[in-house]
Amino acid sequence: MAKFKIAQNPTFKADVDIPRVGGTFNKVSFEFKYRDRKELAKLFAGWQQSAKDYQDRLKEKGDDITLVDVTDADIEHQILQVSDLVVGWGFDDKFTPEAIRALVETSAGAADAIVKAYQNAFAAARLGN
Repeated sequence: MAKFKIAQNPTFKADVDIPRVGGTFNKVSFEFKYRDRKELAKLFAGWQQSAKDYQDRLKEKGDDITLVDVTDADIEHQILQVSDLVVGWGFDDKFTPEAIRALVETSAGAADAIVKAYQNAFAAARLGN
């Protein structure tokens, strides 16, 4: 009988199709931090609260809110998400907070693709695929 441990590895890898302007994609390998079910729940709850905080700050501006304000809030939220999930990547650029910011600011769909790949890895494990 094969032996294996119950504990998961602290990280796992998955390829992510990073969208590029013009409708193309670059497949990039990402290394993600593993979280158990309770840690995932806390992470997602934290993101919910962060998004609510951003919305509340934008509402305070009332009619003075601009597209730049909304875009800045979205970028900050996405930087938080990528920073929470990723511990390494296959880009030529070194994995740093500045590089995460550059990725999110230059690729409108990158953060969504990264979060989706992370969630898909857990969904596949849950379904046994």
